[in-house]
Amino acid sequence: MTSPTRFPDGQSRRDILRLAGAAGAATITGLPVPAQAEDKVWRHAVSLMGTPRYPAGFTHFEHVNPGAPKAGLLRLGAQGTFDNFNPFVEGVKGELENGIETLLHDTLLVASEDEVATEYGLIAEAVSYPADFGSVTYRLRPEARFQDGSPITPADVIFTFETLKGTRPTYAFYYHNVQKAEQTGPHEVTFTFSEKGNRELPQIVGQMPVLPKAWWTGTAPGGERRDPKSTTLEPPLGSGRYRLKSFDPGRFALYELAPDYWARDLNVNVGRHNFREIRFEYFRDSTVLLEAFKADRLDFRSENSARNWATAYEFPAVAEGRVVKEEFPIRSMGVMQAFVFNLRRPRFADPRVRRAFNLAFDFEDTNRTLFYGLYQRIDSYFFGTELASSGLPEGQEREILDSVKDKVPGAVFTTPYRNPVNGTPDAVRANLREAVRLLAEAGYELRGRQLVDKRTGEPFRVEFLGFDQNTERFVLPYRAALERIGIAVDLRIVDAAQYQNRLRSFDFDITTSVWAQSLSPGNEQREYWGSAAADRPGSRNLAGIKDAGIDALIERVIYAKDRPELVAATRALDRVLLAHDFVVPQWSSRVVRTARWNRFGRPNRLPEYGGSGFPTVWWYDEALVARTGAPR
Repeated sequence: MTSPTRFPDGQSRRDILRLAGAAGAATITGLPVPAQAEDKVWRHAVSLMGTPRYPAGFTHFEHVNPGAPKAGLLRLGAQGTFDNFNPFVEGVKGELENGIETLLHDTLLVASEDEVATEYGLIAEAVSYPADFGSVTYRLRPEARFQDGSPITPADVIFTFETLKGTRPTYAFYYHNVQKAEQTGPHEVTFTFSEKGNRELPQIVGQMPVLPKAWWTGTAPGGERRDPKSTTLEPPLGSGRYRLKSFDPGRFALYELAPDYWARDLNVNVGRHNFREIRFEYFRDSTVLLEAFKADRLDFRSENSARNWATAYEFPAVAEGRVVKEEFPIRSMGVMQAFVFNLRRPRFADPRVRRAFNLAFDFEDTNRTLFYGLYQRIDSYFFGTELASSGLPEGQEREILDSVKDKVPGAVFTTPYRNPVNGTPDAVRANLREAVRLLAEAGYELRGRQLVDKRTGEPFRVEFLGFDQNTERFVLPYRAALERIGIAVDLRIVDAAQYQNRLRSFDFDITTSVWAQSLSPGNEQREYWGSAAADRPGSRNLAGIKDAGIDALIERVIYAKDRPELVAATRALDRVLLAHDFVVPQWSSRVVRTARWNRFGRPNRLPEYGGSGFPTVWWYDEALVARTGAPR
C-alpha cells in the first residue's frame, strides 16, 4: 500500500490524505475461490501478492513484542496547524497530522507491515467476494464497539461510506467504482462495484475508517445538531485504540489509550500501539521544531533535511548516547518527488519548454553543495522498485506499448529516458544552450537578457510555490540558472494552510510534490495521472495530465492478471510519463533518517516493509529512561 510520505528535503508537511491502495495486480487470496459462484467463501485476510503469511487464528504478528508494556508518553512534532476533528471534511486552516485518523477510528481491515498489500480483519472478522470481483461482503465482529460502548453495525459502515463519498472529493474519486453499500445480513455489509475484474477494490473498501452514525447525526452538548459536512473541534467519538484527551486548537493534541478498547487483545493489535499517551505539538517553523527536539521537548523525528542530518545533531546528548541517530531501509514503496508544472498554464503546454527546465536544473551541484552527497537523482515514477523502467522496452512491456502506439510518444520505443547531467561548467553551458534551443523551437526568443514569446512579446515569468523557508535553499540556485536563459522567477512562500488551499484549487505555476508508490500499484494511479482527476479540486493530479495513452496504460495496470503483467504494465506507464517531461525529477534516498531520545524499546526484528516501525511496534522502556533521564 501507499504509505504516508513527507515532502522533500527541508519540508515536512503531511502528504495528502492516505491514498493507500495497493494495486490491482496479483490475485487476492486467502482461501480458494469456490466452484459455484453462489457459494460464499469467507477469508480472514486479503492479499494482492499471493497467500497471506498468517493463517486464520494466528496469535500475533511476528514483528511485535506481545509482552510490550502499555506505558509512557510519546511526544511528536508536526509542522502546520489544525482546526478540525471531522474526518468527513477537510479543514479550513489545516488538518491533523497524517495517521491520527486511524488512532481514533478503526478500519474494516488492517495492513500487515510484514507483507506487501496484505490486510487482516479488524472491525471485519471475515471478507468474501466472487471470482469476478464484482462485489465484496464484510462480516463485522459482533463484539466491535465504539468508545461509548455502542456496537459497530452495518448501518455505521454504510453511513460512513455514503458520507465520505459525498463530502470529500478525494474519497468520491477513490470510491467512484463502488456503486452502493447495503446490509445483507445481521452483521454483513456488501459493496457492489460498477466494474468487474478490478482485484484491488475489495481491499480499497477495507481501508475505510468506520464512524458512528448515531453520534454524527445526533446533538452536540450545546444543543446544536452535528453536521458531517462541517468542520468541528468537538472531540469525536471513535472506535480506535486512542481517544482525544485534551487539545489547544492549532497548538497541541493529546491522545490516550482508550481504557475499554474493544480490540485491545485482538491478534492484529497484540504488541502494537503501546504508548499510554501520544502528544502532537504543532509548529509553524521547521527550525523551531528541530530546536524543540534538541531541547528534549519532543522524543522522535524523521529528518528529511540532509543539511540537518549532517550538521544539526552535534550536541551533547548525541555524544552521550542519550539521543540516537539511526537509518532504516525503505523497502515498502517507490517514490516520485519533483518540481511539478501546472499544465493548466498555457506556457507549460509544450514538452520542449518542460524539458528546458530540466536541462537548467543542476542536481549534481545541488547534491554536493546543499545535500552533502546524500541523495540520488530520481529517474522513474516508481524510483527504488522493480517497477521502474530502464533501457528500451522488451517482451510484454513492448507488447503493451505497441497496443497504444498511436497514443504515446514515439521516443518511448527508441530512446531511454535520462535526466540531463550537470555538475561541471562545461556540462552546465551545454545544457543551457540546449535549453535555449528547445525554447526557441517552442516559440520563445531572447531579447537582451529576457526570454519572451515571439508572437506577443510577453516575458516568460514563473512562480515557485512553497510553504517552508527552507525551500529557498534549493530553489534560489535553480532560479539563478533559469535567469541565465532569460526566465524570470519568483519564489512565493505561504503558510501551510494557504499552501494546501492553493494546491487544492490548482493555483500555482510550479511547486514541489511527492507521490508515494506502492509495490503493487493500481487504482491510485487514476488519481495521480488520470484525465478524470485533472480538473477535480483537491486531486493528486497536480500537473493536470490529460492523456489518452496514459489513461489506457493506467487501466492495464489496474486490470493486470498476474505479477509479471503488472510489472510490465507499470514499466510501460512509467516510460510514457517520463517521455512527456511532466515534471523535473528531484532527489531521494532509500533510507529513512531518524533521531530519538533513547527511551524506547523495539522488537528484535522490525517489520520488513514498515521502515522503522515507529511508533507502532515500539514501547516506553523504563530501563532506558533511567539511563537517559525522564522527559522534561
